[in-house]
Amino acid sequence: MVKLIDVLPDGTRPEQADGGAPDLRGYELMIADDVLRARFRKSFAAPEPVPADVVVEYTIDLHTNAHAFLKGHRIMVQVQSTWFPLIDRNPQTYVESIFRAKDEDFARATQRVFRSGSSPSSVVLPVLDAP
Repeated sequence: MVKLIDVLPDGTRPEQADGGAPDLRGYELMIADDVLRARFRKSFAAPEPVPADVVVEYTIDLHTNAHAFLKGHRIMVQVQSTWFPLIDRNPQTYVESIFRAKDEDFARATQRVFRSGSSPSSVVLPVLDAP
């Protein structure tokens, strides 16, 4: 599960019709999201487990989306291994079918995103000129 999020800056207080100004400092607005089960990272026809303690490359397309990140806003990327209850539970262990996972198949997992010279990460976004 990957989410692209627009994080509003401190001091963000847009006006409302009734004259009130809600405190939106640090508000996180989800712009795009996608679920890609790691077992299908190479092929939907031939699922395979993720090897432990090995850097694995993922390319996740968040599809077409039009959003302007305004001055002072930050871009956040969240990577998580489950989005329960919106998406079914992830046992965190490789099983032939998650729908047949047993209680003992469910385990705690830690996800890591690498960003070193030898294992870089990136977010590629198109940049358009303002009208």
